[in-house]
Amino acid sequence: MRPSIVLFGDSITEESFGEGGWGAHLANHYSRSADVVLRGYSGYNTRWASLVAGRAIATLPRSAVAAVTVLFGANDASLPDRASSFQHVPLPEYKDNLRAICAVLRTRWPSAAVILITPPPVDERGRVRYPYGGDVSGLPERTNEVTGRYARACVEVAKQSGLRIIDIWSRMQKFPGWETSFLRDDGLHLTPLGNRLLFEEVVFALRDANLSLEVLPADLPLCSDIDPNDAVKYFQE
Repeated sequence: MRPSIVLFGDSITEESFGEGGWGAHLANHYSRSADVVLRGYSGYNTRWASLVAGRAIATLPRSAVAAVTVLFGANDASLPDRASSFQHVPLPEYKDNLRAICAVLRTRWPSAAVILITPPPVDERGRVRYPYGGDVSGLPERTNEVTGRYARACVEVAKQSGLRIIDIWSRMQKFPGWETSFLRDDGLHLTPLGNRLLFEEVVFALRDANLSLEVLPADLPLCSDIDPNDAVKYFQE
């Protein structure tokens, strides 16, 4: 059976199948080797995700999933006294919720590679320009400094749990001008270039999990391998 790679997360995951999205890149990359399955829920924090994780994956096969990415934290890191306070999750609970989500995934798919992804950085100027819910306070309802705390907590959970981690918060900030090259005008969601960078990091993590294109077999014979004078034998089970 063709293996599946499941993407579980908030809007940064839900939007990933859009044009130039990291999930779309991933689906194209594995087009003959694996199915990329989207489970993205815009606006969700880990509190909500931990409650619905089992339901979200209930229809997926138990045996075919080879890897799952988990990307939450951008909403959890909303400031508790600003416009999107309803999404805020305290840091200790965020870590507990991540552990609970990963426990559900590992119970469902014991042999699958679970890859945690930190929330990306935040450009506060963009959050002020595009305020949540029409907020007129002139203050960002998320900051990069606070989001960084959640990113570090995600890294900590991954290391403690023996899981792979993509620290996209740190990775993006290694590039000058990351605020506008990797993030859209809202200072939160990813540009095509930001999506490309995250896609590349996911491919590296999957390769580390022994799920590269060089390892996974192509689904059904390649056209170039088929002898047109005796094609039938290539399609017999």
